[in-house]
Amino acid sequence: MSAGRCKVDRVVEEYGLEGVDPRHESIHEGLLARWRGDDGHEESGYRTLTGWFNRRLLWRASVDHGRDTAGGRVEHDYDALTGQDDLRREEVMESLGADGIDADRLLSDMVSWGTMRTHLTDCLDGEKDTDPAGEWERDSIEMARSFAREKVEDALSSLESRGELDGVDRASVSIQVQVQCEDCPTRVPLEVALERGYVCETHARRAKS
Repeated sequence: MSAGRCKVDRVVEEYGLEGVDPRHESIHEGLLARWRGDDGHEESGYRTLTGWFNRRLLWRASVDHGRDTAGGRVEHDYDALTGQDDLRREEVMESLGADGIDADRLLSDMVSWGTMRTHLTDCLDGEKDTDPAGEWERDSIEMARSFAREKVEDALSSLESRGELDGVDRASVSIQVQVQCEDCPTRVPLEVALERGYVCETHARRAKS
């Protein structure tokens, strides 16, 4: 590990994030494991790891100030803070401020994917054997999921405001991508297809033969 102290190191120290990863003794160990796909983790790209890290940061700040984190609250707040809806962002920032959290500073302390890449490869001297060209595809999928989740949440909030749907503030949205074989009804989650390397074993074998 290099002797330099990057933004990720500073934020970890200032917010006390060292032990926030329940599966690893150190958050840095957890970042490396997720990046490489070690210790039972699915291999993650820089943008995915950046989102994970920033959510941990938001969670810690919320817990330290007594802000409710149950029911997908952190995910909701993070999506609002990093989304394109200015009104929604301002509402969450005001809500954070009411709980004693400096939202402007919090946003400033959140890291970019470029900073995360530098931390992993330079500060932690991280390496992995997988083809880096495969990362942008996974990152694109994750970005599409985040965008879809944000749009669904905006629509749900609108429905709630019109009295057509209740309990939106206590619900969380999960976006799952499924892929289906063109030759049969086989349909599987994208994560499963990526893990095993095919959508439908029968027709994947036929295509290769």
